[in-house]
Amino acid sequence: MPKSRLRKKSDYTPPTTATVKISSGRGWVAPLMLALFLVGLVWIVTYYVTSGSWPVESWHNWNILVGFGFIAAGFGVSTQWK
Repeated sequence: MPKSRLRKKSDYTPPTTATVKISSGRGWVAPLMLALFLVGLVWIVTYYVTSGSWPVESWHNWNILVGFGFIAAGFGVSTQWK
């Protein structure tokens, strides 16, 4: 049986390390998300604590929807977080 040629193996060279870019340019997402959550929570709590006379008295129970709207907007902004 014929003998195959021996190949010379090169020395091991470790792969080069690539620099990882940490900042994605979306530093505004987390503060805005938390701010919207807090505004919605404060809106709802204020409505309940003041028995409907604050934040907007003429809106009556719609104040709850506005508070949850702020919270939903916070969840909407959270989809942009990386």
